[in-house]
Amino acid sequence: MVESHKVAVIGAGVAGLMVSRELRNEVHRVVIFEKSDKLGGLWVYDLRVESDELGRDPTRENIHSSVYRSLRTNVPRVLMSFSGFPFADREYGDPRRFPGHEEVLGYLNDFAARYGIAEVTRFNSEMFLMLWSFVTVHCTVPRIADIPGIEKWPGKQTHSHNYRVPEQFTNQVVVVIGNGASAYYISRDISKAAKAVHVSSRSPEAKFSKLDHYHNLWQHSSIRDAKEDGTVEFEDGTSVQASIIMHCSGYKHGFPFLNTNGIVNIDDNRVGLLYKHVFPPDLAPWLSFVGLPQKTLIFDMMELQSKWIARVLSGKRPKHLTHHLENSEEYLDYLAAEAGVSALEDWRKEIFREILKRIVNHIDGLRDE
Repeated sequence: MVESHKVAVIGAGVAGLMVSRELRNEVHRVVIFEKSDKLGGLWVYDLRVESDELGRDPTRENIHSSVYRSLRTNVPRVLMSFSGFPFADREYGDPRRFPGHEEVLGYLNDFAARYGIAEVTRFNSEMFLMLWSFVTVHCTVPRIADIPGIEKWPGKQTHSHNYRVPEQFTNQVVVVIGNGASAYYISRDISKAAKAVHVSSRSPEAKFSKLDHYHNLWQHSSIRDAKEDGTVEFEDGTSVQASIIMHCSGYKHGFPFLNTNGIVNIDDNRVGLLYKHVFPPDLAPWLSFVGLPQKTLIFDMMELQSKWIARVLSGKRPKHLTHHLENSEEYLDYLAAEAGVSALEDWRKEIFREILKRIVNHIDGLRDE
């Protein structure tokens, strides 16, 4: 018998919209709690920045979006589609293969309209006491690099979360900390207005160099210390007089609306313990997370996670099948990698595949051949 549950979804961003469609497809009753007055989550461009640009003051007004004016996707629109609703077939004024943020927001709003998701969304709403089955999507707070001497350094610090336009850095010397996509793209955007931009990275490959095609952009190793006279020294032996340090150092996971009495906790930015990055074993399937894994096909992953969650809540994945491995080779390869040993030889896997095929298809004579 298919089960139907009342499910609370926290957030009307990409993950919240996707999981809501899949839950409703499985005939679950869904309510989305969205803190702001708009759909789209992080893709909503908001010119405002937080009063505490490092995100340390718990009393500050939280600005959810980290989108800046010139932001474009770093994967093509064909990889940012949900099944049955291709992004590549739609245009909102920006036909580029890697479109700007306005294009993504237009797609998400059309997706929500197509599947009636706005109708089940409570805007300007927060939820702290959970009474239903629910799905939560992760929120984030800025991570700040630890810089020796920074407490006496006289310049301004900010985080990429609060970056909007390059003009605010006109004629400034800026140090950008980070080695990810945000540091890469924002440093180049800032260089349009800044006097000089110095990108600092902890990567062992990072060495002092001037970046090609930019007259005012340099690469450095990690910061050694910051001094009272405004100097920022790098491990590569170079130093600059800087007026602004921007931390493009990512985000911490945080769930201020969630109290599980320690069953779900965050340790060194790992949310755990979770089965397959989705279900906390002690609370499954009544609590689940969508969108935690990184460095993957985000839209596809969220959709597959959402379909899985919806089917589990419907009772279509019985508990007695928990330990059935549908892809045992992948599991064995994972164990080998975690154990620091070589994966099993291909011939062993091939023999097992042949045996399993004959058993499943009831082919006689296996043991006599």
